[in-house]
Amino acid sequence: MEMRGIIFGVLLSLLSMVWGEDPYINHTWNVTYGIISPLGVPQQGILINGKFPGPSINTTSNNNLIVNVFNNLDEPLLFTWNGIQHRKNSWQDGVAGTNCPIPPGTNFTYRMQVKDQIGSFFYYPSTALHRAAGGFGSHRINSRLLIPVPYHDPEDEFDVVIGDWYTKSHTTLRKFLDSGRSIGRPEGVLINGKTAKGDGSDQPLFTVKPEKTYKIRVCNVGMKFSLNFRIQGHPLTVVEIEGSHVVQNQYESLDVHIGGCFSVLFTANKDPKDYYMVASTRFSKTVLTGKGIIRYTNGKSGPSPDIPEAPVGWAWSLNQFHSFRWNLTASAARPNPQGSYKYAKIEITRTIKLINSVSRENGKLRYALNGVSHEDPETPLKLAEYYGVADKVFKYNTIKDDPSSDVGTTVKIQPNVLSLDHRKFIEIIFENHEKSIQVYHIDGYAFFAVGIQPGKWTPEKRNSYNPLDAISRHTIQVFPKSWAAVLMSTDNVGMWNLRSMTTENMYLGQQMYFSIISPERSLRDEYNIPDNALICGVVKGLPKPPPYT
Repeated sequence: MEMRGIIFGVLLSLLSMVWGEDPYINHTWNVTYGIISPLGVPQQGILINGKFPGPSINTTSNNNLIVNVFNNLDEPLLFTWNGIQHRKNSWQDGVAGTNCPIPPGTNFTYRMQVKDQIGSFFYYPSTALHRAAGGFGSHRINSRLLIPVPYHDPEDEFDVVIGDWYTKSHTTLRKFLDSGRSIGRPEGVLINGKTAKGDGSDQPLFTVKPEKTYKIRVCNVGMKFSLNFRIQGHPLTVVEIEGSHVVQNQYESLDVHIGGCFSVLFTANKDPKDYYMVASTRFSKTVLTGKGIIRYTNGKSGPSPDIPEAPVGWAWSLNQFHSFRWNLTASAARPNPQGSYKYAKIEITRTIKLINSVSRENGKLRYALNGVSHEDPETPLKLAEYYGVADKVFKYNTIKDDPSSDVGTTVKIQPNVLSLDHRKFIEIIFENHEKSIQVYHIDGYAFFAVGIQPGKWTPEKRNSYNPLDAISRHTIQVFPKSWAAVLMSTDNVGMWNLRSMTTENMYLGQQMYFSIISPERSLRDEYNIPDNALICGVVKGLPKPPPYT
């Protein structure tokens, strides 16, 4: 099977040259278990081609990405591609609402185009709490050469994945959640799958030349905590956030929330020695810290043990969010300036308020949005919809756009799917009544993060929105007892997952799906179901619907 996958990739590359298509980038992944010890405790991890974290994906805007996944675990598996928009192609999204999982001992090939995107992203396994065992890695999308980026080419680029880490196995953690218990606090923080011991034995993560400028693409792939990222003695200049070039402000440290990604520049212009790259937990009672070494090529000594402390409290983080601005004069994946998209002048056609809540009824923990705790049916929602049997699997619109401000502690456990009209402009309000920070992500889209404030949202709060240069991104944090507002054009047909990026919350129901259907059933709006799509649930054995034309 592996040889077949390699031959398939070679043929696609040859065809792209003949037809003049955008280039094909091919990966073959062998997914296995292996023993890893990132915190000094041997445990079962998920490896891709023997690596933890998994291999980095390096693409350029409009490339066709082919990933042939061989599942050699003992459980079904899916990968999702955080931040990749899959234009007209939710078939490749790799979540339970769109795809049947890859059975053990088989392979499945993802075929996607990173269409009109640039930036720093990552992938991870989306099923069965596999994320707690690894299987994640970075994904960079470079700008095409004909479109200039708003800064000089760095000497080199480094991919960095940071995240909190549990030493318990994913199966143990899953049993906790399935029994209605919390998974508790993680044991540590990793930077690229490890943390420096600080005893002189650590090898550098990266080596830098004096006076040269480098680019770091950093993503928080963790499960529970926002992380503060910094480099000893080196200011960080932010140049890109989740696919958008931004105004290039300088920071001593950055709060990177779960699912979020930044590209930063730093210059190696300090005393020649080793320095710690640091990631530490935010908004946690006990601060957990991960470290990695950056070494100057002419370095003469180890890093200072004095680690710069992270800020305290979430007000600092809120102020940092307000300092991020879209770079209106830069082009992104296309040659037109980002600022040519005047989002504030578009009429809002629908406002959806989502209030998160938690239930502990009968001693079992569940999380919800607008009182519904999502449960994945055996048949993926997208498949049921495409085959015309949605009514046998789920109901649309079981939650209200404007719920009661007090959603209570009672929840309904069922699939949570909202139907959205194609090509409208909507407003989504995330209102957090809890004492902990929430972070949300929407697959298939970027949205404008126009506002975050303490308190409850009212229509008058629109006067406080950023009407000019809010960043187009795919994750948004909602601070305790606060709200966040995003604006989004529903121009990407498909079934798209909106989820809490806190893994425990998402696993126990704090997620939902947006269904956007084109009534024309046209290839202009959506691709046909792939020939290699896995079929499961109630649609198995049904005749395939007529293809779109």
